Amino acid sequence: MKKIVVKVAINCQICKADVMKAVTKLTGIDQVSVDGEKGTLTVVGDVDPVLVVKRLKKIKKCPQIVSIGPPKPPEPEKPKPPPLPVPCLPPSCKDCQLVAIIEKRGVVTIPSKPSRSHK
Repeated sequence: MKKIVVKVAINCQICKADVMKAVTKLTGIDQVSVDGEKGTLTVVGDVDPVLVVKRLKKIKKCPQIVSIGPPKPPEPEKPKPPPLPVPCLPPSCKDCQLVAIIEKRGVVTIPSKPSRSHK
């Protein structure tokens, strides 16, 4: 298993999606990650780096191999502190309950308490 880091120009979400789509079609890949800020693609698995570069060139990218080597061993998981309890609140109270009327154009909300008319 190898870890391949390739420098690629990633300028937008579409570039990122195209790079991911092109590389994930290769067989033998265990993990793929793209760092848009650094402009790097990291591929972990039993895949030939030349095939990764060829795939990126097919989608008109100019890849540069940064490093090829063994992946880092997974770090042992540290026990996480228990999450703090979140107060459970009702969706609405008696004073502000709303009734929804569904129309063809959308949803209209009307207060459930009838308004008092002035005489």
